[in-house]
Amino acid sequence: MISGISVSPGIVFGKALLFKEKKIKINKNKISSQNIKTEIKKFLKARKKSKNQIKEIKIQAKKKFGKEKASIFEGHILLLTDEELEKEIINLIENKLLRAEYAVEKIIQEQINSLEEIKDEYLKNRSIDIRDIGNRLLKNILNIKIIDLNNIKKKIILITNDLTPSQTAQINLKKIIGFATNLGGKTSHTSIMAKSLEIPAIVGIGNITKKIKNGDFLILDSIHNKIIINPNKSKIKKFKNEKKIYHKQQKKLISLKNLSAITKDGRIIKIGSNIGNYEDAIKSKKYGSEFIGLYRTEFLFMGRNNLPSEEEQFQAYKSVAKKMIGKNIIIRTMDIGGDKNLSYMNFPKEENPFLGWRAIRVSIDNKNILYDQLKAILRASAFGKFKIMFPMIISIEEIQYLKQEIEKIKNKLRKKKINFDENIQLGVMIETPASAIISKYLAKEVDFFSIGTNDLTQYTLAVDRGNDFISKLYQTMSPSILYLIKKVINSSHKEKKWTGICGELASNKKYISLLIGMGIDELSMSSISIPTIKNIIRKISFIKAKKLAKNVLKKSTVKEVKQLIKKFNEKENLL
Repeated sequence: MISGISVSPGIVFGKALLFKEKKIKINKNKISSQNIKTEIKKFLKARKKSKNQIKEIKIQAKKKFGKEKASIFEGHILLLTDEELEKEIINLIENKLLRAEYAVEKIIQEQINSLEEIKDEYLKNRSIDIRDIGNRLLKNILNIKIIDLNNIKKKIILITNDLTPSQTAQINLKKIIGFATNLGGKTSHTSIMAKSLEIPAIVGIGNITKKIKNGDFLILDSIHNKIIINPNKSKIKKFKNEKKIYHKQQKKLISLKNLSAITKDGRIIKIGSNIGNYEDAIKSKKYGSEFIGLYRTEFLFMGRNNLPSEEEQFQAYKSVAKKMIGKNIIIRTMDIGGDKNLSYMNFPKEENPFLGWRAIRVSIDNKNILYDQLKAILRASAFGKFKIMFPMIISIEEIQYLKQEIEKIKNKLRKKKINFDENIQLGVMIETPASAIISKYLAKEVDFFSIGTNDLTQYTLAVDRGNDFISKLYQTMSPSILYLIKKVINSSHKEKKWTGICGELASNKKYISLLIGMGIDELSMSSISIPTIKNIIRKISFIKAKKLAKNVLKKSTVKEVKQLIKKFNEKENLL
């Protein structure tokens, strides 16, 4: 039995296809000065060919995954055609007399090495994208055929060292029924795509290509994070039964999608979706989302060469409003910076980018960005029920400033007789200890809070959640985090406002009973998690959950907190 990191749930049975790409051999012999122009032409021709191939993959990806995830390949094109990259490669050809392929390999490897030295998991995983682009470029220089996973003829479970984003985008779901890789993590683009395809996948196994041979019969169970090689008949029978149970459970959960998330004793919790674009909004309705709890607008700004115009933003927001017909849409202003930079903006090199120039700080310092986005949202509010949410707020002064700027924009729209929602609500994303601590003052300034538990945990505990060395310290159930969450909820309720959660904690079924007991008003999550969470909430007694929360908040260690919650869930038969 083998296990790794389960990134997309399901159980499949089939023969293994070991997908190993041959190592590209690089000729490191130097060229003569007479051949410089020839090598530069080889590089430029291969780059053009690679660009056209990626454009085709982007079209395939858009059909399979939607615009947001297809924008990964727009990023690939931007990197491939980057002027600095071109200068560095041509410089090695001209001044060091390196062949085109050797110059490309050296520059690409330097970029990969610098990213892999970074402890942040998200940035480490971006090195996979650069390797993908580099390998494509090398193969096109050397006229090596690029394997298309679309052409696999039989149903198989794909076993490989790693799947690049471009390979994942080409997966034929009728033939590749699951995959497992040596490399990869939860935040890699390959994992994100696997979830979108809803194909069973386990990544980050380390040595699966050494343990499995071509033609081995496998059970890939990414629900329980297991791969069984050449199982006996009784094992196959057991897992086929597990698969039936799983599908039966999924059908039952989907049947709940249009029911309210209401506790046994009548407490109603609103359940919403986190989205990045129009395609996500469509998917949210499929799973019974009651509203959009987090519309991540930064995806409109990524994977392109310039800022989106006010009109472009307006049309994007309006399309989501028309799809959601009368449902609330909490739209977060651009959250760029940290691990999400824009190629067309000059971001400073910072030692601590997560503590630096990001999110609302970028918008406040760039009035054109702030004004265009707020005007677009206000205009779109004439077509849907938008609420504006600001990220990374740490002070009352910031929110007061933003409210003043919104009033200025409203006045301009009134003068031009442009319709908008005069009473559009404003909220704050609580993701810093500062905003949680001053929540009683913030609650007087805004209409609602939404807690981003991922960053709140990271900033409160001073733990980079992508750092393998200290990942065990990243504990959302730390009493310090729970104290802050409860403080924020109480602050909003005192002012007759409401608080939601849009971080990962919202979809963690183990802790839903605690959140309900603490008094949370709404939960927002990936759409696919909604039926499961609704099912749990409908089994909970609010009175009992309140007692649980009261007892949990008296505990001083993570261990005590988890034990108490586990005992409660078992007693109430919630999981």
